[in-house]
Amino acid sequence: MSNPVSIIMIEDDEGHARLIERNIRRSGVNNDIIPFTSGTAALNYLFGKDGTGLDHKGSALLILLDLNLPDTSGIDILKRVKENQYLKTTPVVVLTTTDDSQEIKRCYELGCNVYITKPVNYESFANAIRQLGLFFSVIQVPPAAT
Repeated sequence: MSNPVSIIMIEDDEGHARLIERNIRRSGVNNDIIPFTSGTAALNYLFGKDGTGLDHKGSALLILLDLNLPDTSGIDILKRVKENQYLKTTPVVVLTTTDDSQEIKRCYELGCNVYITKPVNYESFANAIRQLGLFFSVIQVPPAAT
């Protein structure tokens, strides 16, 4: 039996974070959601005390990543995760307001698995997150490299 997937949510806007979590829950996903409002705190968690990422060896993680963070860019987080031997297979879903085609291309080149532009309208945003939750309920996530 595989480990349950923990969702690492890196989102600095607390209103967006609440909306994301509430609508993921409404779609029936009951996995742990570990929220971070800063890139630095998220990186410290992901890479652990020794900075290697070894703490998560064998864990199943999924990262929900905003690109526009106040302290560290989401692009830098994505790059570091995908370059790490233990975290590189972790699925990364970019969920951001940025809809620039160059930025989207760059994220996919760096290894993001899904890129979603946050709708501006509240109902559209809530609906998009519920659909994302349904997606989370059916995807298979590999454990961090051993």
